[in-house]
Amino acid sequence: MDWSRIKTIFIISFLLLDIYLIFQFTNTQSESNYEAIEEASIEEMLENNEIKLTYSQPAQEIKKDRYISVKPKVFSEDEVLPNNVQGISNNEDGSLMIGQLDEPIKLSEKFNPEEFAAIIAGIVPAGEKYRFWEKDDSNGTITFYQVYDGKMMYHNLNGKLTFYINEKNEVEIYEQTFLEEIEEMSREEEILAPLGAIEILYKKGYLEPKSEITKVELGYSTLIQLAASQVLAPTWRIVVNGEENLFVHAFEGQVIEFNRDKNNITE
Repeated sequence: MDWSRIKTIFIISFLLLDIYLIFQFTNTQSESNYEAIEEASIEEMLENNEIKLTYSQPAQEIKKDRYISVKPKVFSEDEVLPNNVQGISNNEDGSLMIGQLDEPIKLSEKFNPEEFAAIIAGIVPAGEKYRFWEKDDSNGTITFYQVYDGKMMYHNLNGKLTFYINEKNEVEIYEQTFLEEIEEMSREEEILAPLGAIEILYKKGYLEPKSEITKVELGYSTLIQLAASQVLAPTWRIVVNGEENLFVHAFEGQVIEFNRDKNNITE
């Protein structure tokens, strides 16, 4: 019997076994690390960066929506206005109406958006179809945007209501544009969940550590702007720290840049 040969075979066998065991161990460790990375949820990532979610959840979760088409209203020279409103003028294409109230609205020292909205709803034509956006003290304006199906048409210049505050802290003059012939263009499609929109903002670096998500709501933004019409897309509005508005396309997930400046919202 060749003991030397047997010894060599044993040594080679043990070496091959050791290599196999090392390979299996390394592979298992890699899979474990990968699974650990995969298991890190957006909630955990936000928590690790001390980003708080304090917005209230909607009573009914919206899972589907659709594109809509709209057309700017053309105001005629003999536009019928309420008895307490005068039409001063409109622009060249008739899409902007400038109105004057017979009796100015006196603003209280502590402005209340809900109270003001209730007042103008009964005065301005179709005033109930707009929702408060901001009161800008530096420019002396109060801005509303038009709403469809409970959702605001963000930053839409053709669906906007602007009131001007005079030196007596009164509102007397306003400008109005209005979107009409609203049609639902497509069948309903799945939209991003609110947390999915927040995850996109986080991964793209829009959310600073220790910030707070204070409001999330679904509205519309302009996807296609034509001379006589627009196509609007469902859009998530994410409010950070109660003052900064961020927007995400609810179908495709792109971040929409209106204006990175902070807004004076008080709603």
